[in-house]
Amino acid sequence: MTTIPAYKSQFIDHCIKANALKFGTFTLKSGRISPYFFNAGLFHRADLIRSISTAFAHTLADRSDLEFDILFGPAYKGVPLATTTVDKLAEINPEKYGSLSYSFNRKEAKTHGEGGSIVGAPLKGKKIFIIDDVITAGTAIREAIEIIKAEGGELVGIVVAVDRMEKTPAKDGEDESAPRQSAIGQVREQYGIPILAILTLDDVVEFTKGKGTEDDLRRLKEYREMYKAID
Repeated sequence: MTTIPAYKSQFIDHCIKANALKFGTFTLKSGRISPYFFNAGLFHRADLIRSISTAFAHTLADRSDLEFDILFGPAYKGVPLATTTVDKLAEINPEKYGSLSYSFNRKEAKTHGEGGSIVGAPLKGKKIFIIDDVITAGTAIREAIEIIKAEGGELVGIVVAVDRMEKTPAKDGEDESAPRQSAIGQVREQYGIPILAILTLDDVVEFTKGKGTEDDLRRLKEYREMYKAID
């Protein structure tokens, strides 16, 4: 029996049915051999986008201490996540989130009409929460942070679908077994902001204890032990 919240368990179920979360043997971009793989890009059906936006909304709403005016979705994957999660948050708590806005950036600034590089609510003077699928190397999220800064917004946090909780790959000359932070840990430390996730590797392990195979569970635990970040 799992000990994770119901919305997380339901989300993992939906991920598995959509093949967005798979167990097996996968070679990552880093070269590591992972026993699982997550692909949020497969959440393009109505029922699946409803599932992920609901999970995002619960992840944010569970933190009653967080105050923000806008969900910012970096182009392109963050765009549908921001728009649909704003709607779900308003359903969960209309009093708190009924006036919540969304924004996203254009890849190229518009030079005609109203111009600019932002679509949706203006960021200036507003508290901004970034929403995206994952933070891998941290490059894309830092670009989004610079956009928010340039527009005069105040970044107050980031929420992602999955935190793999694993240390960054070793650079040339580094020992792969040496302790290191994760990409999320590096961003959290650099900017001093909370970074939330619908799921962590720990959540996937807990879910697998109740519904997965013994082999999947063993391999997940071994992978976590081998690559766990210090944060």
